[in-house]
Amino acid sequence: MAVHEIRIDPRLTLREEPATGHNRWHPDIPPVVRCEPGDEVVMETRDAFDGQMGPGATLKTVEAPDLDVVHPLTGPVHIEGAQPGDLLEIEILEIVPDGYGYTVQVPGFGFLRDVFPEPFIVRWRLADGWATSGDLPGVRIPAAPFMGTIGLSPGHEALARITARERAAMERGGFVLPPSADGAVPADPGIAARGLRTIPPREQAGNVDIKQLGAGTRLYVPVDTPGALFSAGDAHFAQGDSEACGTAIEMNATLRVRFALHPGQAAARGVRGPRFARSDYWVAPQYAAPRRFYATTGMSVGRDGEVAAEDATLAARNALLEMIDHLGERGWSPQQAYAICSVAVDLKVSQLVDVPSFLVSAFLPEDVFTG
Repeated sequence: MAVHEIRIDPRLTLREEPATGHNRWHPDIPPVVRCEPGDEVVMETRDAFDGQMGPGATLKTVEAPDLDVVHPLTGPVHIEGAQPGDLLEIEILEIVPDGYGYTVQVPGFGFLRDVFPEPFIVRWRLADGWATSGDLPGVRIPAAPFMGTIGLSPGHEALARITARERAAMERGGFVLPPSADGAVPADPGIAARGLRTIPPREQAGNVDIKQLGAGTRLYVPVDTPGALFSAGDAHFAQGDSEACGTAIEMNATLRVRFALHPGQAAARGVRGPRFARSDYWVAPQYAAPRRFYATTGMSVGRDGEVAAEDATLAARNALLEMIDHLGERGWSPQQAYAICSVAVDLKVSQLVDVPSFLVSAFLPEDVFTG
């Protein structure tokens, strides 16, 4: 077994150090390292906004960030022998957090972007297994680090298919960031103009934001291009299920992974998207299933009293708005409450069968409060 390393200079942006990674998905991006199945790779990663939200960031920064540079990924890593139709097993061995993190509410982004049009920032100190902040006094979030964006490159055929379907979604009025050469790394015109943006998750994973993908989890992703081309970035210190305001506790981090290749298994088993598994608790049980919690619920019913039959989005929105109201009753401002929801509150689908109304519950772990 060999160990390979990709080191970055955290003082530099990806654009200033382009040999370490990329911020678009494209199968022609050259690998940074090559490894054999069974090898380990250590990768230093940049935060989701590529340094824009550092300790000196202001609300003006948050109000108008450069979204063209989201997300800077470290890689790709070429796994020798990997071919389309294979299944790549990514064993996440370790994620080492930085000492600084942030949660931001960017105008026009996030699940409740229509309700929260103003910028907001929480600066976190990450130390001794906890995140604390003077912007949210009395809140302490336990460490549960994972990579928000982790995955493989699509092949050329998938690249064209995904581009077409996302363009169609945009034409129907969906919120889509189409390919754009602005801010793209690499800047090669053939890649920059056609590379997929990193915002949504896709068949080869990517920006999945699955908080259970911490150390000890095995992620399985179907290979779609020779060498698989693995990359990661956008590390999170902790996150609530839904990452409601658009960001978790964002940070730089160091990731250590090991690869195993299962030839032909994605094709043979019909694996069309990422799967993951583990054999022990992903965090201490009292944080995975909080001992003490307060929960709110939301149904597929609008504020006007009309039923939107089987609308899980509306149910989730209502559960989240109820939780923000509850936190307001406890003295938090709406933006503080929204941030707490994004980093600590879990949205869970409670039922999908009692038509016409779905029901979503929002769970707030009480142990995040120190007072």
